[in-house]
Amino acid sequence: MNIKDNFISLIHRLQNEICTALEDIDGKAKFREDLWERPGGGGGKSRVIADGNVFEKGGVSTSIVYGELPELMAKQFGVGQAQFMACGISLVIHPVNPFVPTVHANFRYFELYDDNGTLKDSWFGGGADLTPYYLDEQDGIHFHQTFKNACDPFGTELYPLFKKHCDEYFVNKHRNNEARGIGGIFYDYQRPGEKMSAEQLYNLAKANGEAFLEAYLPIVRKTKDLPYTDAQRDWQEYRRGRYVEFNLIHDRGTLFGLKTNGRTESILMSLPPRARWEYDYHPTPGSPEAELVEFLKPRDWVI
Repeated sequence: MNIKDNFISLIHRLQNEICTALEDIDGKAKFREDLWERPGGGGGKSRVIADGNVFEKGGVSTSIVYGELPELMAKQFGVGQAQFMACGISLVIHPVNPFVPTVHANFRYFELYDDNGTLKDSWFGGGADLTPYYLDEQDGIHFHQTFKNACDPFGTELYPLFKKHCDEYFVNKHRNNEARGIGGIFYDYQRPGEKMSAEQLYNLAKANGEAFLEAYLPIVRKTKDLPYTDAQRDWQEYRRGRYVEFNLIHDRGTLFGLKTNGRTESILMSLPPRARWEYDYHPTPGSPEAELVEFLKPRDWVI
Protein backbone atom coordinates (compact mmCIF):
# COMPACT_ATOMS: atom_id res chain seq x y z
CA MET A 1 0.00 0.00 0.00
CA ASN A 2 1.39 3.41 -0.98
CA ILE A 3 0.45 5.37 2.11
CA LYS A 4 1.27 8.82 0.69
CA ASP A 5 -0.75 8.38 -2.51
CA ASN A 6 -3.66 6.81 -0.66
CA PHE A 7 -3.70 9.59 1.92
CA ILE A 8 -3.68 12.27 -0.78
CA SER A 9 -6.60 10.55 -2.52
CA LEU A 10 -8.44 10.32 0.79
CA ILE A 11 -8.15 14.00 1.66
CA HIS A 12 -9.34 15.08 -1.78
CA ARG A 13 -12.35 12.74 -1.57
CA LEU A 14 -13.20 13.98 1.93
CA GLN A 15 -12.92 17.58 0.74
CA ASN A 16 -15.41 16.94 -2.07
CA GLU A 17 -17.86 15.03 0.13
CA ILE A 18 -17.77 17.49 3.01
CA CYS A 19 -18.13 20.59 0.79
CA THR A 20 -21.07 19.06 -1.07
CA ALA A 21 -22.85 18.13 2.16
CA LEU A 22 -22.32 21.57 3.69
CA GLU A 23 -23.58 23.32 0.54
CA ASP A 24 -26.67 21.11 0.56
CA ILE A 25 -27.58 21.92 4.16
CA ASP A 26 -26.87 25.63 3.68
CA GLY A 27 -29.08 25.89 0.61
CA LYS A 28 -27.65 29.23 -0.51
CA ALA A 29 -23.88 29.67 -0.35
CA LYS A 30 -21.36 27.75 -2.43
CA PHE A 31 -17.68 27.13 -1.82
CA ARG A 32 -15.20 29.29 -3.70
CA GLU A 33 -12.05 27.39 -4.68
CA ASP A 34 -8.52 28.78 -4.84
CA LEU A 35 -5.59 26.75 -6.10
CA TRP A 36 -2.25 27.90 -4.73
CA GLU A 37 1.40 26.97 -5.00
CA ARG A 38 4.04 27.00 -2.28
CA PRO A 39 7.33 28.59 -3.41
CA GLY A 40 9.40 25.84 -1.77
CA GLY A 41 7.38 23.02 -3.32
CA GLY A 42 3.81 21.81 -3.51
CA GLY A 43 0.58 23.67 -2.98
CA GLY A 44 -3.04 23.23 -2.11
CA LYS A 45 -6.70 23.64 -2.79
CA SER A 46 -8.56 26.07 -0.50
CA ARG A 47 -12.34 26.20 -0.48
CA VAL A 48 -14.19 28.90 1.42
CA ILE A 49 -17.92 29.39 2.01
CA ALA A 50 -19.38 32.69 3.26
CA ASP A 51 -22.60 34.61 3.87
CA GLY A 52 -24.85 31.56 3.68
CA ASN A 53 -28.20 30.74 5.24
CA VAL A 54 -26.46 28.50 7.79
CA PHE A 55 -22.73 29.14 7.53
CA GLU A 56 -21.37 32.63 8.05
CA LYS A 57 -17.86 31.57 7.11
CA GLY A 58 -16.06 28.30 6.68
CA GLY A 59 -13.12 26.71 4.97
CA VAL A 60 -12.24 23.19 3.85
CA SER A 61 -8.67 23.03 2.55
CA THR A 62 -6.28 20.38 1.34
CA SER A 63 -2.55 20.79 0.90
CA ILE A 64 0.43 18.75 -0.25
CA VAL A 65 3.69 20.55 0.46
CA TYR A 66 7.24 19.26 0.18
CA GLY A 67 10.85 20.32 -0.17
CA GLU A 68 13.66 21.22 2.17
CA LEU A 69 12.65 21.14 5.83
CA PRO A 70 12.77 24.71 7.17
CA GLU A 71 15.49 25.30 9.75
CA LEU A 72 13.04 26.05 12.57
CA MET A 73 11.22 22.77 11.97
CA ALA A 74 14.49 20.83 11.66
CA LYS A 75 15.49 22.07 15.11
CA GLN A 76 12.07 21.12 16.50
CA PHE A 77 12.40 17.59 15.12
CA GLY A 78 16.03 17.28 16.20
CA VAL A 79 17.38 16.65 12.70
CA GLY A 80 19.83 18.30 10.35
CA GLN A 81 19.17 19.23 6.75
CA ALA A 82 16.36 17.05 5.43
CA GLN A 83 13.54 16.81 2.92
CA PHE A 84 9.90 16.54 3.92
CA MET A 85 6.39 15.97 2.59
CA ALA A 86 3.25 16.96 4.46
CA CYS A 87 -0.31 16.46 3.25
CA GLY A 88 -3.61 16.97 4.96
CA ILE A 89 -7.14 18.29 5.10
CA SER A 90 -8.19 21.01 7.51
CA LEU A 91 -11.60 22.56 8.07
CA VAL A 92 -13.27 25.11 10.32
CA ILE A 93 -16.94 26.03 10.04
CA HIS A 94 -18.46 29.12 11.74
CA PRO A 95 -22.29 29.09 11.57
CA VAL A 96 -24.59 32.11 11.64
CA ASN A 97 -26.92 30.87 14.38
CA PRO A 98 -25.33 30.93 17.86
CA PHE A 99 -27.12 27.68 18.67
CA VAL A 100 -25.13 25.88 15.97
CA PRO A 101 -21.62 25.01 17.18
CA THR A 102 -18.41 25.91 15.42
CA VAL A 103 -16.51 22.80 14.37
CA HIS A 104 -12.91 22.03 13.49
CA ALA A 105 -11.26 18.94 12.04
CA ASN A 106 -8.01 18.02 10.39
CA PHE A 107 -6.21 14.87 9.29
CA ARG A 108 -2.61 14.91 8.12
CA TYR A 109 0.36 12.73 7.18
CA PHE A 110 4.05 13.65 7.29
CA GLU A 111 7.13 12.03 5.78
CA LEU A 112 10.79 12.88 6.44
CA TYR A 113 13.59 11.83 4.06
CA ASP A 114 17.37 11.71 4.21
CA ASP A 115 19.65 13.35 1.63
CA ASN A 116 19.23 10.36 -0.68
CA GLY A 117 15.46 10.64 -0.67
CA THR A 118 15.03 7.53 1.51
CA LEU A 119 12.10 7.60 3.93
CA LYS A 120 13.52 7.89 7.45
CA ASP A 121 10.42 8.80 9.48
CA SER A 122 6.67 9.26 9.09
CA TRP A 123 3.70 10.00 11.30
CA PHE A 124 -0.03 10.69 11.30
CA GLY A 125 -2.04 13.29 13.15
CA GLY A 126 -5.55 14.61 13.28
CA GLY A 127 -8.80 14.95 15.12
CA ALA A 128 -12.05 16.85 15.41
CA ASP A 129 -13.49 19.06 18.13
CA LEU A 130 -16.70 20.97 18.79
CA THR A 131 -17.00 24.56 20.01
CA PRO A 132 -20.58 25.36 21.03
CA TYR A 133 -21.93 28.67 22.27
CA TYR A 134 -25.05 27.08 23.74
CA LEU A 135 -25.21 23.36 24.27
CA ASP A 136 -27.76 20.59 24.44
CA GLU A 137 -25.93 17.90 26.37
CA GLN A 138 -27.22 15.22 24.00
CA ASP A 139 -25.41 16.92 21.11
CA GLY A 140 -22.13 16.71 22.98
CA ILE A 141 -22.75 13.03 23.65
CA HIS A 142 -23.57 12.41 19.97
CA PHE A 143 -20.40 14.13 18.75
CA HIS A 144 -18.13 12.20 21.10
CA GLN A 145 -19.93 8.88 20.59
CA THR A 146 -19.54 9.11 16.82
CA PHE A 147 -15.78 9.44 17.05
CA LYS A 148 -15.55 6.78 19.74
CA ASN A 149 -17.37 4.44 17.33
CA ALA A 150 -14.82 5.31 14.62
CA CYS A 151 -11.82 4.67 16.90
CA ASP A 152 -12.97 1.54 18.73
CA PRO A 153 -12.34 -0.99 15.91
CA PHE A 154 -8.64 -0.05 16.08
CA GLY A 155 -8.42 -0.40 19.87
CA THR A 156 -10.82 0.57 22.64
CA GLU A 157 -7.98 2.39 24.38
CA LEU A 158 -7.68 4.93 21.56
CA TYR A 159 -10.76 7.11 22.10
CA PRO A 160 -10.00 7.77 25.80
CA LEU A 161 -6.39 8.52 24.92
CA PHE A 162 -7.26 10.82 22.01
CA LYS A 163 -10.00 12.55 24.02
CA LYS A 164 -7.52 13.27 26.81
CA HIS A 165 -5.04 14.71 24.31
CA CYS A 166 -7.82 16.88 22.88
CA ASP A 167 -8.85 18.13 26.32
CA GLU A 168 -5.23 19.01 27.07
CA TYR A 169 -4.46 20.60 23.71
CA PHE A 170 -7.41 22.88 22.89
CA VAL A 171 -6.89 25.06 25.95
CA ASN A 172 -6.16 28.76 26.27
CA LYS A 173 -3.39 28.49 28.84
CA HIS A 174 -3.21 32.27 29.10
CA ARG A 175 -6.90 32.25 30.15
CA ASN A 176 -6.36 30.13 33.24
CA ASN A 177 -6.48 26.93 31.16
CA GLU A 178 -9.96 27.65 29.79
CA ALA A 179 -11.04 25.07 27.21
CA ARG A 180 -11.84 26.28 23.69
CA GLY A 181 -14.88 24.01 23.45
CA ILE A 182 -16.06 20.56 24.55
CA GLY A 183 -13.30 18.68 22.78
CA GLY A 184 -13.50 15.53 20.72
CA ILE A 185 -10.40 13.62 19.67
CA PHE A 186 -6.86 14.72 18.89
CA TYR A 187 -3.71 12.76 18.12
CA ASP A 188 -0.29 13.58 16.76
CA TYR A 189 3.04 11.89 15.98
CA GLN A 190 1.40 8.48 15.53
CA ARG A 191 4.26 6.53 13.99
CA PRO A 192 4.01 3.07 12.43
CA GLY A 193 5.46 0.53 14.82
CA GLU A 194 4.68 -2.40 17.04
CA LYS A 195 1.21 -1.19 18.05
CA MET A 196 -0.13 -0.15 14.64
CA SER A 197 1.16 -0.46 11.09
CA ALA A 198 1.18 2.40 8.61
CA GLU A 199 -1.83 0.82 6.89
CA GLN A 200 -3.74 0.61 10.17
CA LEU A 201 -2.95 4.23 10.99
CA TYR A 202 -4.13 5.24 7.52
CA ASN A 203 -7.39 3.32 8.06
CA LEU A 204 -7.83 5.01 11.45
CA ALA A 205 -7.51 8.43 9.80
CA LYS A 206 -9.93 7.32 7.08
CA ALA A 207 -12.51 6.13 9.62
CA ASN A 208 -12.39 9.37 11.58
CA GLY A 209 -12.44 11.52 8.46
CA GLU A 210 -15.50 9.69 7.22
CA ALA A 211 -17.16 10.08 10.66
CA PHE A 212 -17.06 13.88 10.53
CA LEU A 213 -20.32 14.49 8.67
CA GLU A 214 -22.15 11.92 10.80
CA ALA A 215 -20.89 13.67 13.95
CA TYR A 216 -21.71 17.24 12.91
CA LEU A 217 -24.62 17.44 10.47
CA PRO A 218 -27.35 16.08 12.79
CA ILE A 219 -26.47 18.84 15.26
CA VAL A 220 -26.66 21.46 12.49
CA ARG A 221 -30.05 20.21 11.28
CA LYS A 222 -31.41 20.30 14.85
CA THR A 223 -30.26 23.84 15.67
CA LYS A 224 -29.95 25.88 12.47
CA ASP A 225 -33.51 27.25 12.51
CA LEU A 226 -33.80 28.04 16.23
CA PRO A 227 -34.68 31.69 16.95
CA TYR A 228 -31.99 33.83 18.57
CA THR A 229 -31.49 37.37 19.89
CA ASP A 230 -28.86 40.05 19.33
CA ALA A 231 -27.59 39.38 22.84
CA GLN A 232 -27.05 35.72 21.95
CA ARG A 233 -25.11 36.76 18.85
CA ASP A 234 -22.97 39.01 21.06
CA TRP A 235 -22.18 36.00 23.27
CA GLN A 236 -21.30 33.97 20.19
CA GLU A 237 -18.88 36.66 19.04
CA TYR A 238 -17.37 36.97 22.51
CA ARG A 239 -16.66 33.23 22.58
CA ARG A 240 -15.31 33.42 19.03
CA GLY A 241 -12.72 35.81 20.44
CA ARG A 242 -11.40 32.92 22.53
CA TYR A 243 -11.24 30.82 19.36
CA VAL A 244 -9.10 33.48 17.68
CA GLU A 245 -6.79 33.66 20.69
CA PHE A 246 -6.15 29.93 20.63
CA ASN A 247 -5.51 29.77 16.90
CA LEU A 248 -3.05 32.65 16.89
CA ILE A 249 -1.21 31.89 20.13
CA HIS A 250 -1.22 28.12 20.64
CA ASP A 251 -2.26 26.17 17.55
CA ARG A 252 0.63 24.08 16.21
CA GLY A 253 -0.95 23.71 12.77
CA THR A 254 -1.13 27.48 12.32
CA LEU A 255 2.46 27.91 13.46
CA PHE A 256 3.68 25.05 11.24
CA GLY A 257 1.97 26.52 8.19
CA LEU A 258 3.48 29.95 8.74
CA LYS A 259 6.96 28.58 9.49
CA THR A 260 6.95 26.44 6.34
CA ASN A 261 5.93 29.36 4.10
CA GLY A 262 2.41 28.10 3.60
CA ARG A 263 -0.26 30.30 2.08
CA THR A 264 -1.23 32.80 4.76
CA GLU A 265 -4.79 33.28 3.48
CA SER A 266 -5.41 29.53 3.70
CA ILE A 267 -3.77 29.20 7.11
CA LEU A 268 -5.84 32.01 8.62
CA MET A 269 -9.13 31.06 6.97
CA SER A 270 -10.01 29.36 10.29
CA LEU A 271 -10.66 32.76 11.87
CA PRO A 272 -14.30 33.87 12.19
CA PRO A 273 -15.59 36.87 10.23
CA ARG A 274 -16.73 38.63 13.40
CA ALA A 275 -15.50 38.37 16.98
CA ARG A 276 -15.49 40.61 20.03
CA TRP A 277 -13.54 41.23 23.19
CA GLU A 278 -14.97 42.82 26.34
CA TYR A 279 -12.89 43.78 29.33
CA ASP A 280 -13.25 41.39 32.27
CA TYR A 281 -16.61 40.04 31.07
CA HIS A 282 -18.42 37.34 33.06
CA PRO A 283 -21.82 35.83 32.16
CA THR A 284 -24.72 36.25 34.56
CA PRO A 285 -24.74 33.40 37.14
CA GLY A 286 -27.40 30.81 36.34
CA SER A 287 -27.77 31.98 32.73
CA PRO A 288 -27.44 29.70 29.66
CA GLU A 289 -24.15 31.46 28.95
CA ALA A 290 -22.84 30.58 32.41
CA GLU A 291 -24.03 27.01 31.86
CA LEU A 292 -21.89 26.81 28.72
CA VAL A 293 -18.83 27.85 30.71
CA GLU A 294 -19.46 24.91 33.05
CA PHE A 295 -19.37 22.54 30.07
CA LEU A 296 -15.92 23.87 29.14
CA LYS A 297 -14.21 21.51 31.55
CA PRO A 298 -12.99 17.97 30.86
CA ARG A 299 -15.76 15.45 31.44
CA ASP A 300 -16.77 11.98 30.31
CA TRP A 301 -19.24 12.41 27.47
CA VAL A 302 -19.61 8.71 26.73
CA ILE A 303 -19.03 5.57 28.78
